[in-house]
Amino acid sequence: MLWSRITAVLLVIAAVGWIASGVFTKKEAPPVAVAAAPESKPFQVSVLPAVVEPRSRKLTLSGRTEADVRTMAIARASGVVTELSVRRGSVVKQGDVIAVLSDEARESNVQQAQARVEQRQKEYEAKRVLVESGNLAKLGLSQFEADLKSAQAQLASAQAERDRGTVLAPVSGIINEVPATLGQSLQPGAPVAEVMSLDPMLAVVEISERRLSGVKVGERADVRLIGGDDVAGTVRFISNRASPQTRTYRIDVSLANPDRKIADGVTAEVTLYLAPVDATKVARSALTFSAEGKLGVRVVEEGNKVAFVPVALVEDQTDFLYVSGIASGAKIIVQGQDFVKEGQVVEPVPMKQG
Repeated sequence: MLWSRITAVLLVIAAVGWIASGVFTKKEAPPVAVAAAPESKPFQVSVLPAVVEPRSRKLTLSGRTEADVRTMAIARASGVVTELSVRRGSVVKQGDVIAVLSDEARESNVQQAQARVEQRQKEYEAKRVLVESGNLAKLGLSQFEADLKSAQAQLASAQAERDRGTVLAPVSGIINEVPATLGQSLQPGAPVAEVMSLDPMLAVVEISERRLSGVKVGERADVRLIGGDDVAGTVRFISNRASPQTRTYRIDVSLANPDRKIADGVTAEVTLYLAPVDATKVARSALTFSAEGKLGVRVVEEGNKVAFVPVALVEDQTDFLYVSGIASGAKIIVQGQDFVKEGQVVEPVPMKQG
């Protein structure tokens, strides 16, 4: 029995020794070589070179027509309207008689003043003859000359007062309103007839301060009336003060209207031609937005790195746009711009045109 236990212990010791000898004598296996991963190719983008050229800009605004001059013919003296020569729609020329007021003794005052002038003239001539013959001192002639000039001044005043009884057209145009009636008693300053000058006619628009600098007096403008008629015009006036309500500036476009076909107050579409700016033609699809929300294009710069260039719209066409802000020769990404970001290295591939 004792001998069996001794044998079992020896077997256990031998097994432990055998296992320990394997652990301490084990050699490290040589390192296995790992193959290097192949480098990834840069993302390919299609590019086109930017061509910068001067581009005339157009700006179309909605406006209205407006008479160049709108004025009221007024009574310049008191009296009753004895003659009314016009009605609404009458065409008049500057200086035409619109109305005549009752005389109110104005003509008799003129006749009295005329008679006084004739009397003073005869007295002056008689005294002058006496002075020339030496029968009267020259000093006495000066008084008669002063009397004559005073009488002439009174005559001129009486004639001016008489002429105030006739109401004349202040400008050439068309009669728009006739507030006075035949037989009506008027006082100085009372309205008699409104006259509108329709040639030239004005097309009036309002423009924002951001676009104001591109408009110049004397530049061409095209006007389309609501009826479909197209009329060529010229920028005549640009306001130097903004409207307090809209912060916009008034622009007047002068339109020739000799036949008075263009009426006052008609809705009009006015196209203004702004000063040319350097612009680049780009496809609509090439435009994108930066992380800050700015509109622009992505370009490939030195080292084939992507960069973002903000742009400003110059002209909007159906399939493409003209924009400013891109340097001449810049490589504009026209395909793949939405799959790359600023600073990324790409492989630019020239896009075939045609």
